[in-house]
Amino acid sequence: MTSRIGPSHRTRAPSGRADATPAPGKRALALLRPGLASGVALLLAGCVGFSGDGGMAGVVSGSSASIGKDVVRISDDQSAAVAKERVDRLLRKPLTADAAVQVALLNNRGLQAAFNQLGVAEAQMVAASLPPNPRFGISKLSGRFEVEIERQVVGNLLALATLPARAEIARDQFGIARRQTVEAVLKLAADTRRQYWRAVAANAEVAFYQQAKATATATTELFRRLGESGGVNKIDQAREFAFDAELTVQLAEARRRQGEERERLVRQLGLWGADARFRLPSDLPATPRPQTAKAIEAEALRQRIDMQIARDELAMLARSLGMTQAVRFINDAELLGRRTYDRGRDITEHGPVRRESARSTTLELEIEIPIYDFGQSKVAMAEQTYMQAANRLAEKAVNIRSEAREAYASYRASHDIVRQYQNNVLPLRKIIQDESLLQYNGMLTDVTELLTDARNRILSNVAAINARRDFWIAHTNFRHALIGGGVGSSGGAMVGPTPAAAAGH
Repeated sequence: MTSRIGPSHRTRAPSGRADATPAPGKRALALLRPGLASGVALLLAGCVGFSGDGGMAGVVSGSSASIGKDVVRISDDQSAAVAKERVDRLLRKPLTADAAVQVALLNNRGLQAAFNQLGVAEAQMVAASLPPNPRFGISKLSGRFEVEIERQVVGNLLALATLPARAEIARDQFGIARRQTVEAVLKLAADTRRQYWRAVAANAEVAFYQQAKATATATTELFRRLGESGGVNKIDQAREFAFDAELTVQLAEARRRQGEERERLVRQLGLWGADARFRLPSDLPATPRPQTAKAIEAEALRQRIDMQIARDELAMLARSLGMTQAVRFINDAELLGRRTYDRGRDITEHGPVRRESARSTTLELEIEIPIYDFGQSKVAMAEQTYMQAANRLAEKAVNIRSEAREAYASYRASHDIVRQYQNNVLPLRKIIQDESLLQYNGMLTDVTELLTDARNRILSNVAAINARRDFWIAHTNFRHALIGGGVGSSGGAMVGPTPAAAAGH
């Protein structure tokens, strides 16, 4: 529907020039012009501008409070040089878990890409907070005796009227993007810490196999000499040689896993070239006393970043639903102002050419009438989207409670398993092997039982290393089950057969 305020008209003075009296359309524009100017001035005064740091202030404060590490966006050569100097300083010493996390936060380019995405979200927020741009047009129609020039300006009234609501929604979306960036920081920190423990555990496993292989090689050489002198029969000698060969294979497999775990850590840290030759400890640290947790479910619901994101999304959708309901009957409304200049000439009966010109002003309001759809589909879609977010928020609350309990139970169980290995399994395996060696030296048993006990002790030591690895990973999972960033799985299945299975070998 088009409604015209101040219809197009022409008034001419006898001299052929336009009348000096303002037309009704001109009077309407003269009355609207001050109001439009003041309205645009108020809108421009309330527009959101770009922040100096691309929205990183909230990311830095949110991340540092959770993990206690520095988060830096690299945006120029100076910040890149400062980050590189700090990374180099951390890599000069054997990496600790905290140092590895800090290197990843400074050097991982995937995280820097997440910071760039936050800058894109800020640009979108600023664009959404600006008034709609008017459209200007000019046209000229000329013939042999007539010329018509038309100038027009069109503005979207609906976009202008809904600007405050749309700007508020855009600010909510930017807040969500900022929390998602914090979540990316926490996820990188958690993944790096888990991978660090896997890489160090692989180092410890290789170190243990190297010690076992050195002992087995010395024993094999002794058996070879005894076999040459007839002190050991051929079957016992073959059993010892087979045991040494098996250890060679297990050491090779351990070194393969060591290389794989290290390269995965290198990717988390974002290193290459000479920087990838950093040093890692050769053994896992001792397990500390287990933490006691009180009200872990409430703490997880309060601190988890993904829960905060879900709440913010629900609030944003509530505002969006309110705006959709408010404009459900209006899909589009545009205000158009047009000025037309006509100049013509015609030849009179007596021969002279008569010239005449006219100017006219038109103000039009165009509104789309919802004949077939009164906004029910838009409102229904907005309502269902809101309810979907509400149900997902409720589901997330249930899952977060369960994840917090599961992570804490796994953490405590992993600690108990490590203590069991350290206090009982490993000491008993050592006693068994020592006694078996004494009995073999006293010719009370054969080499078969000695080798079986040696195999079982090796498997128990490897299992103890993996148990400590799983403890530190469970410790990381429990920590991030409370603050967010993703809860990973345990360290993986135990390498090789269990001691019980090997006993029946």
